[in-house]
Amino acid sequence: MSVLTRDEAQTRARQIDVHRYTIELDLTTGDDTFDSRTVIRFTARTAGDTFVELKPAELRSLTLDGQPLDPAALDGNRYPLTGLAAGEHELRADAAMRYSRTGEGMHRFTDPSDGETYVYTQLFMEDVQRVFVAFDQPDLKAVFDMAVTAPGDWTVLGNGIATPDGSGRWTCAPTPPLSTYLVAVAAGPWHSVRVHHAGLPFGLHVRRSLAAHLDADADELLDVTRRCFDRYHEKFEEPYPFDSYDQAFVPEFNAGAMENPGLVTFRDEFVFRSAVTGTQRQTRAMVIAHEMAHMWFGDLVTLRWWDDIWLNESFAEYMGYQTLNEVAAAGTAGTPLADWCTDTWVEFGVSRKSWGYEADQRPSTHPVAPDPEAVPDTASAMLNFDGISYAKGASALRQLVAWMGEKDFLAGINTHFARHKFANATLADFIDSLAGATDRDVHAWADRWLRTTGVDTLTPAVTQTDGGWTLGVTHDGSRPHRIGVGAYDRDPVEPGALVLRERIDLDVPLDAPVTHPGRRPALVLLNDADTTYAKVRLDTESWATVLTSLSGIPDPLTRAVVWNAARDMVRDGELAPTTYLEAARAHLPRETDLAVVQGVLAFAAGQIADCYLPAEQRPAALALLTDTCRALLRRTEDGSDPGLRLTAVRHFVDAATQPHSLQEWLNDGNVPGGPELDPELRWRILTRLSVLGAVGEKEIAAELERDPSATGREGAARCRAALPTAEAKAAAWSRLFDSDDLSNYLFAATAQGFWQPEQASLTREYVSRFYPDAVAVAARRGPVIAEAAGRFAFPSHAVDHESLRLGRTCLEAEDLLPALRRKLTDQLDDLARALRVRGA
Repeated sequence: MSVLTRDEAQTRARQIDVHRYTIELDLTTGDDTFDSRTVIRFTARTAGDTFVELKPAELRSLTLDGQPLDPAALDGNRYPLTGLAAGEHELRADAAMRYSRTGEGMHRFTDPSDGETYVYTQLFMEDVQRVFVAFDQPDLKAVFDMAVTAPGDWTVLGNGIATPDGSGRWTCAPTPPLSTYLVAVAAGPWHSVRVHHAGLPFGLHVRRSLAAHLDADADELLDVTRRCFDRYHEKFEEPYPFDSYDQAFVPEFNAGAMENPGLVTFRDEFVFRSAVTGTQRQTRAMVIAHEMAHMWFGDLVTLRWWDDIWLNESFAEYMGYQTLNEVAAAGTAGTPLADWCTDTWVEFGVSRKSWGYEADQRPSTHPVAPDPEAVPDTASAMLNFDGISYAKGASALRQLVAWMGEKDFLAGINTHFARHKFANATLADFIDSLAGATDRDVHAWADRWLRTTGVDTLTPAVTQTDGGWTLGVTHDGSRPHRIGVGAYDRDPVEPGALVLRERIDLDVPLDAPVTHPGRRPALVLLNDADTTYAKVRLDTESWATVLTSLSGIPDPLTRAVVWNAARDMVRDGELAPTTYLEAARAHLPRETDLAVVQGVLAFAAGQIADCYLPAEQRPAALALLTDTCRALLRRTEDGSDPGLRLTAVRHFVDAATQPHSLQEWLNDGNVPGGPELDPELRWRILTRLSVLGAVGEKEIAAELERDPSATGREGAARCRAALPTAEAKAAAWSRLFDSDDLSNYLFAATAQGFWQPEQASLTREYVSRFYPDAVAVAARRGPVIAEAAGRFAFPSHAVDHESLRLGRTCLEAEDLLPALRRKLTDQLDDLARALRVRGA
């Protein structure tokens, strides 16, 4: 199959204009394929040759302007259109297309709970070719007329309002001009909740087996949706550009969500079937806000080529966090949103921003806005969906807003929408729109922030003089930063607490150190409000203050900045991992922000205990983590903070080295003092008991009979792969790499269970087998499974030089699938970092 190059796309965009697609899909033709009939009306500006894309199971017929073409001329995924005359043309195609089991194209899923089947599209980048014939590039927008024939008890959803004729045929309202990757269909016996808001139909849709769980959360989901929708209309002058707003929660979805106009698709784990924390609800709400922002930035105004994907994702990421923060702050106490939505930027700083920092320090880093030549084709573009395009880009936009002011920023955005609505735009267009709204030199800012790679580091130099205390900043990097500096004193009344003396606005680099009156503060913290993207360090006295008083810092966002500084110091070999763990044990039991607790525990367990410490130190690290969790459980015995208690239970389970308490909880069906064990906790406990060898196939099969859902199947796959026997490992490896039957989700679950730090001797032989087997499965099954193999099946706990050597040798191969090469590059860099941390 050929990937589309940027040069080919530019040539085709000069050759043709595409006006309209008329598409007929028939989903009643069997379990393996569906029928796709398409009419494309387009204009050739000049005479010449071009091509369309299609990946059919069978191409039955193709006609151009009524003249039949030979289906055998299909070359991979391209059909050549040669000798086109200038003028109007009509292309017709009739094909059978394959359903997907990996979330690409038209994904088909049969729910093991009730046997009902659902299909939905994910057409991003180049997977529209798996559903219908297309000129598949983002700058050839067209109107789409979609009709779908489905089983009689199914409901069909699309980009426009879908209307049934009573015989199983549904017709979707014609769309405004869209890019091909934004076309969407979802069909099945959905359970739906429908309302009207602002004169438009809104809908929530989920498979029937999750109906009760959707109904339980429908008010919350609709509340978030309405509030964000209304807030965007206050920010943006362009009204919502589509005729409806449906949100479908679909099974086995590869991404978090997809911004299809009028039909946003989400992974259906967002319909919670077990107890969740407030931060999980907040994350779901942020994703809703993120995808809705795309209706304007991405859907109304679309990138011209994939080098500008950051314009879609960075904008939606920034706007999602900022808008959710605003609507939560505008809520009143006692409303569902106000009860659990705290400062979203704390969670962003702890979890999302660290994703960006990590990605930006790997060999695979790239500028937020890469040079077009660095994204020569769709395969290379797909690799840029990472922490840089999302988290770093959003951080850059947040710094831009701090630098130029929100009023001017929004004025520039609205100019951009007005200039380019229903069309395509580039980075240059975006910067021009912003520049027209401010006296600041936005073009220079963009060059230094968006065209460069790496993370700046800001280090304070604090000195006491007769005239006061002086602050200098060592700036390791090239970007300008506007930051807040927090000056904190020890609280004279409450031991261990700190109070803010003042917050100083500072532009870095400094012309000269700045002197302030009085004695130096106990803590001087750069980037106090976390408005820039940079690693920060602490001076010696401030670090000593933090070690004793971190939990006494009054603001959770400030505490998040300090924890991130400590995290970066561990990763850079400047702070012993055990010192971080001791700080966690000392301060997490008094931490009040759940996002901070979750972020610290996740880093302590997933990186420090699992990778950064040698095997002989792991038991002590796990014991320290369970001690920390016990302290959190004691603190929440009164039921005052169920989210914090649930977090402590989850991490206690994952860190347990003895099975007795977990077995008692599983047998009793609850944790003493709560919570009761729901399916998520039961499978979590059973997974850990499987790792410890305390259960076997009998217990796993019994739990699967108790919970035969899709999530239950994934839990059973994870448990079976985690069993500490040679037979279990051989069977799991065969399922992953010898057979192509596993869906994308079952592949990930099996891989997650396979590698366990406690089982290093049992799995040692598979470290060398991983590389050739991963290369082979990637070649057979494509980029989604390639990425999953690199992410979940990689032996990340084999922290040794031989594993690193094997991986680097694998990377020398020329025929690696790009998705696998990128993932292995990142994983091997993380492995090398773990070795450096151990050495330090």
